Amino acid sequence: MSAPDDRSLTETGLPPDGTGRVLVIGCGALAHEILALKRLNGWNHLDLTCLPAIWHNHPDRIAPGLRTLVERHRAAYPTILVAYADCGTGGGLARTCAELGVEMMEGPHCYAFFEGQAAFAARASEEIDAFYLTDFLTRQFDAFVWRPLGLDRHPELAPLYFGNYRSLVYLAQTEDAALDRQAAACAARLGLAYERRPTGYGDLAAFLAGRG
Repeated sequence: MSAPDDRSLTETGLPPDGTGRVLVIGCGALAHEILALKRLNGWNHLDLTCLPAIWHNHPDRIAPGLRTLVERHRAAYPTILVAYADCGTGGGLARTCAELGVEMMEGPHCYAFFEGQAAFAARASEEIDAFYLTDFLTRQFDAFVWRPLGLDRHPELAPLYFGNYRSLVYLAQTEDAALDRQAAACAARLGLAYERRPTGYGDLAAFLAGRG
């Protein structure tokens, strides 16, 4: 797939003159968490721009979109980091990052790096029938899960989509009772057992720390 043109990549929050020394190109689903870590740690050397979160539903767009942003900003930043895991690109994102000489996070998806790669891998065999939510996906459950699957029109199809799942595991980045209730409601809508697992920011914090 050819790279999206500039009009398809609307960047928000990026200082026009690149005031930081490090540019983080992230998934839009991680923007809130990356900005929270920046505030908490005083990482004023980091700037952030994001690819659209909805591209998780179109992973073939991610690597070309990343290439567009790296080429757009390479001259302004000595260091560019990619706050993405593989995210369904089948290794395409890693190959693009290697070609462009930029560093990306390790792992198959954000669930793994929020919980921590080692901890997630250790649970993999016993949680093969688990459906995961993060803070972002809890907030955006209707937009990213319910409506794209057509369940807003045909909720009776939920058992067909989720019949092989046993539980919904909410990997919580923050202590937020309202989000907890919302995630529990999502589990109930899908007919799944509910577990809240506090993870904080996991490997994302370590990846960003000390860069630049």
